[in-house]
Amino acid sequence: MVKTAYSKLEVKIPDNVQVEVKGMVVDVSGPLGSLSKDFSHAKNIRISKANNSIILDTYYPDKKKLSLLGTLKSHITNMIEGVTRKFRYEMKIVYAHFPISVEYDPAKKVLLIKNFLGERSARKAEIPSGVDVQIKGDNVILESVDKEKVGQAAARIQKATKIRKKDPRVFGDGIYVYRKYLGDELLWKIL
Repeated sequence: MVKTAYSKLEVKIPDNVQVEVKGMVVDVSGPLGSLSKDFSHAKNIRISKANNSIILDTYYPDKKKLSLLGTLKSHITNMIEGVTRKFRYEMKIVYAHFPISVEYDPAKKVLLIKNFLGERSARKAEIPSGVDVQIKGDNVILESVDKEKVGQAAARIQKATKIRKKDPRVFGDGIYVYRKYLGDELLWKIL
């Protein structure tokens, strides 16, 4: 089988976004904020900026290098989309047995989940810095320019309400992601 000698991917930069590449560190700033990521773990891949686009390339790639090249492209694309339109995850508070109450402490960056399955002590989920939390009725709304931080916050909240030593088919209580948005565009939902 013939080995590919050179592989290259390109990410276009919109007009209202500024991108700076310093070695393997990519800084993206736009109208909603700025993000910086270090890709120094990606060995033998070169990141450069030319003609209003970011170029990712490598020589003699194998399957792992090609997949890493695609991953870096996705990360940079998400950074560019995040500084132009925020990522928003909507989570639903679901309970059948005991009414759950949720409070957010912005000083400590902690979401408190009270009366979960009748427990006396509150369960806690730490929220990464840079994520805005709003509680509206039985919805928890997470918003940020960084997709990774929004996803991490949602995962921590969902993990904090994980049910142990009870049948999850009967006790379906918890806080679950049911919609994902990029700006006003709906990316994913549960029917």
